Amino acid sequence: MDNNTLPFYNLNDGHILPQIALGTYQIRGMQGVDQILAAIQIGYRLIDTSTNYDSEGAVGEAIRRSGIPRSSFYVTSKLPGQYHHRDDALKMIEETLLRLRLDYLDLYLIHWPLPKRDNYVEAWTALIEAQKRGLIRSIGVSNFEVAHLDRIIEATGVTPAVNQNEIHPYWIQNSLLQANKDRGIVTEAWSPLGRGSGELKEPIILELAKKYHKNAGQIILRWHFQRGVLPVPKAGNLKHQRDNLELWNFELTADEVTAINSLTRVDGRVDNQDPNTYEEFN
Repeated sequence: MDNNTLPFYNLNDGHILPQIALGTYQIRGMQGVDQILAAIQIGYRLIDTSTNYDSEGAVGEAIRRSGIPRSSFYVTSKLPGQYHHRDDALKMIEETLLRLRLDYLDLYLIHWPLPKRDNYVEAWTALIEAQKRGLIRSIGVSNFEVAHLDRIIEATGVTPAVNQNEIHPYWIQNSLLQANKDRGIVTEAWSPLGRGSGELKEPIILELAKKYHKNAGQIILRWHFQRGVLPVPKAGNLKHQRDNLELWNFELTADEVTAINSLTRVDGRVDNQDPNTYEEFN
């Protein structure tokens, strides 16, 4: 599938995003440039990075080497927790653009709310200002719970375009997914396949993979797509990158989606990172 046929989500601010992203966690350095460039060459255009991933430079370099116009890409980065104060946040956004060597970001997210520090409303006002300055096209958040969302919306009148959350078959987040939808927010999923191989070896996933002549990862990514979720799978391997784009030539039944939903666990988070208590920096 090439970029001309990748379906899009419409954001609440009038912009669009392809329905799958390339995650770049642990993809960095010159090897990372080659891996990202390979993904670009087979059709990826939404590329997700973060200051905390140390992959911003590799993303920017791969985009330049691709020879494809900047306007064809959708580049996302994220604000680290230590920069939630307004002036710090604005400088970090500028720093991110310098590292990427780009003039603007398509999407920028507050990485974690860090409610114990309670500066995320101030950080949100900085993103609004950066958007007004033309540094960012769409602004959003990551790991925000409903209370965090409603607080920034009430304080500023500006609703995030995106909320990127931990979502996978062991942590399906039904209520948060509905809350995002109710507010017109597109949900992205980090660690969409979980971590490790547990979810990829679940009998129902393997059964569906056999039925549809797909692999387990493709079944899970299709499950995300049918729930209206934009998955952000990390993939450095070219075969995995290709496989992750082959999601639009089959469809799970409603009962099959429900069966995968039933895999959710009370303790399903991959690293027990509860946004209400998680501290990004110790």
